[in-house]
Amino acid sequence: MKITLLQTDIVWANPEANKKHIEELLEAAPKSDVYVLPEMFSTGFATEPVGIAESLERAGNSYEWMLEMAVKYDAAFAGSVATETRDEEGEGKVYYNRFYFAKPDGSLAWYDKKHLFTYGGEHKRYTAGNERIIVEFRGVKFLLQICYDMRFPKFARNYLTEDGTPAYDVALYVASWPTVRVNAWVTLAHARAIENQCYVATVNRVGEDPACKYSGGTMLIDPYGVNVVECPMGEECFVSAEIDMEKLNAFRKKFPVLEDAD
Repeated sequence: MKITLLQTDIVWANPEANKKHIEELLEAAPKSDVYVLPEMFSTGFATEPVGIAESLERAGNSYEWMLEMAVKYDAAFAGSVATETRDEEGEGKVYYNRFYFAKPDGSLAWYDKKHLFTYGGEHKRYTAGNERIIVEFRGVKFLLQICYDMRFPKFARNYLTEDGTPAYDVALYVASWPTVRVNAWVTLAHARAIENQCYVATVNRVGEDPACKYSGGTMLIDPYGVNVVECPMGEECFVSAEIDMEKLNAFRKKFPVLEDAD
């Protein structure tokens, strides 16, 4: 399976401009099975979602665009969107930092960010998710995670299922992780790959928004903790690589770490 990671700059609060720019990048990218975009790729990381988050009731929103791209490229598209929807009673508005995984068959899975970034005030307006989501696509199982989730290893813990196979093969982390803490991002990402005996694909943006500067740190890390590919820091780019399931399964069989997990 080939995966392409897109380390992009983001125009603040302008979904149409950002989607158009991504489409231009995709024209130059190699054919892949999965394309991964940053956190809140259509607007930038907005802790105040009013007037910026995309309404599910509005036509042409970003998850519909992701499904269109999935069909066009016969591939899955993954990335998070500031999402506005209705509460259970249908009366008030609620907001989620929602990670969509759109498949070319028209199906859509999503994960609502559990660990909201309280330091930046994300918890004040967004509702936290409470469910861990794993999506299977073309024989590979993906764990969906967003930015601050990286700091909470228990939530990402891989484990053996009832049939003896690991719960997931690739952890996807999409982010708007600022330059000032990028060393932590890189270190934690490698730890997640090693401790969970999986691939870790991280996609972090570049550029700046009204609050922060971003330098990327987009990588595919193998279960040994080695970078398979990575984007240069501070540059907009895309990188592609193979998810080698034979290599992963052979390593898990030879060195069955997960059998001894707590």
